Amino acid sequence: MTYHLAELLMYVAPEPIRQANERWLTRILERFPSNRLDASNLSLTDLWLNPHLLLTQTCGYPLMTALRGQVRVIGRPRYELPDSSAGNHCSLLLSRADDPRRTLPDFRDSRGVINGEDSNSGMNLLRHRLAPLHRDGQFFARVAISGSHRESLRWLREDHADLAAIDSVTFAYLAQHAREEVAGLRVVTRSAFSPTLPYISAAGTSDEQAEHLLNVMNQTLNELPDVAEILGLKEVLPASESDYQVILDYQQEAEVLGYSRLL
Repeated sequence: MTYHLAELLMYVAPEPIRQANERWLTRILERFPSNRLDASNLSLTDLWLNPHLLLTQTCGYPLMTALRGQVRVIGRPRYELPDSSAGNHCSLLLSRADDPRRTLPDFRDSRGVINGEDSNSGMNLLRHRLAPLHRDGQFFARVAISGSHRESLRWLREDHADLAAIDSVTFAYLAQHAREEVAGLRVVTRSAFSPTLPYISAAGTSDEQAEHLLNVMNQTLNELPDVAEILGLKEVLPASESDYQVILDYQQEAEVLGYSRLL
């Protein structure tokens, strides 16, 4: 019997989004007769690098750093959502709506919050956007790590931080299904665009297997139009590591300007 790991863990909230992704993944796995292994005790890194991995989603920044050359990129989602289209997304730089600071330079020496140091949307795109504005390698008075985009939003709402960069897909999902989580916040500006979060499989996945998996993902998505509608997901585009080089380009651009770290 074949054993597979398969989880879609990047967008698991609000509940309609989690349910839609699970329905889609269940339909995908029907085309791959096997036992689905329990991934609940695995860290994300252990999941991403597991040789039994059939399908999951990762962030573009760890793909090009910690995971580079160690996983197989299957494709990237083409969401058609506000600020996310054509296989790209961005970060929304948010503050409280009642904050008197209106432009990005106004937030120099404020309190920043990021979801994690390995996040493209929460850290890398924010660093890239702030790089022209830093002074002596610093923009914020201090930066904290919240652990997730939703926690960063809570920090903003509860006045524990002043500025955060939130993945535009996450923001669109919350704005549609959990408006209370983005209430009282406003977009100060947007980051540059980068490729949406890649779907990956184990490094040993062959070209033929990768193409078959991509086809199954799109076929099953077409079979579940309500799921596609909830996710704002029109198709999964073919992709490779080279599509994500722009993420490292943004890092390098910030470093050239003398802004290598937010913290």
